[in-house]
Amino acid sequence: METIVLIAAIILMIGIGMLWIHLLNAQHDARIAAYRFSDPLPRPPGLPDDTGRRAHHTGADR
Repeated sequence: METIVLIAAIILMIGIGMLWIHLLNAQHDARIAAYRFSDPLPRPPGLPDDTGRRAHHTGADR
């Protein structure tokens, strides 16, 4: 009987933890959505339009 109570308590704690994490993530997402980010910095002169890694590989069949 004690084992069943212990397992039920563990399952209940896991469920409460999952709910708490879900609520904290929702609150964090709302805070991020409400924050107004600044405009991106201007591109320094002399850089090509695409500075990604794939732009540096010419003729790569990937």
